[in-house]
Amino acid sequence: MAIVDVLKFEASADVFAWKYPNAELGTWTQLIVHETQEAILFKGGQALDLFGPGRHTLETANIPLLQSLINLPFGGKSPFAAEVWFVNKVHALDVKWGTPAPLQLQDPKYQLFVAVRSFGQFGVQVEDSRKFLLKLIGALPIFDRESLVTYFRGLLMMNINELISSYLVRKKISILEINAYVGEIAEHIQERLAPIFQEYGIRLLNFNIGSINIPDNDPSTVKLKEALAKKAEMDIIGYTYQQERTFNTLEGAAKNEGGGGANIMGAGIGLGMGFGVGGAVGGQMAGLTQQMDTSAYTRRCSRCQSLNRAEAAFCMSCGGKLGDPQPPLAQEVECSRCGKPFPATAKFCPDCGDPNRPCPKCGADNAEDAAQCRKCGTSLLPPRSCAKCGEQLEGPVKFCPNCGTGVAELRCGNCQHEVKPGQKFCLECGHSLTKQED
Repeated sequence: MAIVDVLKFEASADVFAWKYPNAELGTWTQLIVHETQEAILFKGGQALDLFGPGRHTLETANIPLLQSLINLPFGGKSPFAAEVWFVNKVHALDVKWGTPAPLQLQDPKYQLFVAVRSFGQFGVQVEDSRKFLLKLIGALPIFDRESLVTYFRGLLMMNINELISSYLVRKKISILEINAYVGEIAEHIQERLAPIFQEYGIRLLNFNIGSINIPDNDPSTVKLKEALAKKAEMDIIGYTYQQERTFNTLEGAAKNEGGGGANIMGAGIGLGMGFGVGGAVGGQMAGLTQQMDTSAYTRRCSRCQSLNRAEAAFCMSCGGKLGDPQPPLAQEVECSRCGKPFPATAKFCPDCGDPNRPCPKCGADNAEDAAQCRKCGTSLLPPRSCAKCGEQLEGPVKFCPNCGTGVAELRCGNCQHEVKPGQKFCLECGHSLTKQED
């Protein structure tokens, strides 16, 4: 075999290590090493002399380790056998990686099992040529990017799986939100992988995650996205899932008004056979009615204090006649006990628990034992009615304006409730009536 005169790197740019195919060399052989490369002579499986960038003439002066091993003579073109490895030390920043199969993870926020994929790229540089060749190459004639990814795929997937899972579990985030944390995950993966790559003479320059995603055709993913889209729609429109179900139920009942099933359901709810269903539907309907129609009910009955529509002439709760139309009641009132504001439609103060006793005229809250409104002076005493015809009596009248029956005028001096002649104690508050007041 002919002795090689010139040796140089003849592989592609994506190759990290390449062995020159001819091992017959001479002491005057020209070795050409380009920038970002190094060349190492091997003899008997041992890494001997190393050459950096430049043009080198192989002679006994610059191959002392090989000289000591094979005892080359001085002078002349002495032939010898040795392997020459070229190591490419260029920065390779686009080494691709990806999960070969989707990872099966449980979404901690929505408790669904989803298939997760991930891909990206990383950058490396061979830093220690001797360590790199001795620990990774072995009997391979060439070592490129594909070989690098194949060797380190298990290490990459183990760390990627662990860190993605830990971020989902510890931070309690949905898989749909994981891409907001890819920078942190990539940084942690690089910190873990860098020392392991260093053991093989490789410096990990960077590690990037392009995306962490879910296959579009995954059934769990489809359900999750549909549910989130529905929730967003409800939030925009302003109703809940329970309200939508109520609307759908009522709409279906309306369409099947004459059907036997509708009649049976109505009868069941009416007779108490479906108490749970009736209670749930009734509660939802009451809540919906209150939410939708509260603004229309501004006229308060002076007898039972129920709210009625502004144009109503009679109370829908007790049937009593309503007076002249009243101005709209205040949206918020001030608690008579603690002085803090609360909604006028509330039955109790949310801060101190005091019952709301609204004035029939202005809606202001008053104490339970108040005889007149503390804000406008309107009487808070229960209205009197004629004992014969039931007509509601207003003011200090002595005869019923409807039937002419005489009206008793004796009242308790403490609570102002009507009392009958001869009573010694008020039946309402127990106050002594020894001296009754007109």
